[in-house]
Amino acid sequence: MSILHNSRCSSLSKHFSGESSTLCSFPRKVIYVDAFPRPISSSGRVSVQCGIRFRPCIDIHKGKVKQIVGSTLGDSKTEDSTLITNYESDLTAAEYAKMYKNDGLPGGHVIMLGADPLSKSAAMEALHAFPGGLQIGGGICPNNALSYIDEGASHVIVTSYVFSGGQVDFERLKELACVVGKQRLVLDLSCRKKGDRYAVVTDRWQKFTDVFLDQKVLDSLANYADEFLVHGVDVEGKKLGIDEELVTLLGRFSPIPVTYAGGVTTMADLQTIKIAGFGKIDVTVGSALDIFGGNLLYKDVVSWHYQEALDTSCVSTS
Repeated sequence: MSILHNSRCSSLSKHFSGESSTLCSFPRKVIYVDAFPRPISSSGRVSVQCGIRFRPCIDIHKGKVKQIVGSTLGDSKTEDSTLITNYESDLTAAEYAKMYKNDGLPGGHVIMLGADPLSKSAAMEALHAFPGGLQIGGGICPNNALSYIDEGASHVIVTSYVFSGGQVDFERLKELACVVGKQRLVLDLSCRKKGDRYAVVTDRWQKFTDVFLDQKVLDSLANYADEFLVHGVDVEGKKLGIDEELVTLLGRFSPIPVTYAGGVTTMADLQTIKIAGFGKIDVTVGSALDIFGGNLLYKDVVSWHYQEALDTSCVSTS
């Protein structure tokens, strides 16, 4: 992917207003939006603004909403023979987005598991159905990031683009933060265990980097992002229980909001995440939910989400 020139970065002033970013190393002034609050649902339901939250998901593969064991995703040449699909829905991505909007659940994510036109079209329909309420990831780079914001995404989610040669490419990361704004950027730090540490994985979770999650790394990367999204890839999609050690690491060391995904099967797993993550880690549930063919009732998880708001005395908006 080609790097943007200074003229591209400077042209962003037509989109936003404010002060130039200290993250942007380009010589010309770059102007973008000031920090904004978390999205609030326009429905009659209350939207939780703090505390541990349920973050819903919409994973799109070849235009369809699916739940896939992420570690089985390969390149286009090998994917069909290796892919394990837990569930393929008859509902559209937009229908899921409308449900999340009606239930007052902002901050979820739409992930395009492929760059095909059908998946992109389905993702756009989801963003239109819940404007400002969903983050989007899958092939995000400076050339397309703003287009997704324009289509209604609250944030863009990026991983592979900002890694090169097994390391964080800080020039690319700074460029993306410059283009879209730190307050609209989510870093996907999905990881797998390597020895006794957690290594970030990229390229459909097939490639290990040399970046290991610890306090120093999380503190450094938090300078460029509003949130982290972390899939426990070793347990993701397998409904075998959560990676409690990873949740504890994130709860102890992340200085910005984190959403954990991977292995949630029961309501007890949600409570474990709350305790292990020191009450600071939000959670995504996928294959286990009945809306994705599992046994865990979506309505029970939504009820838990709102009960957590009451229990933590969060400021809420109706």
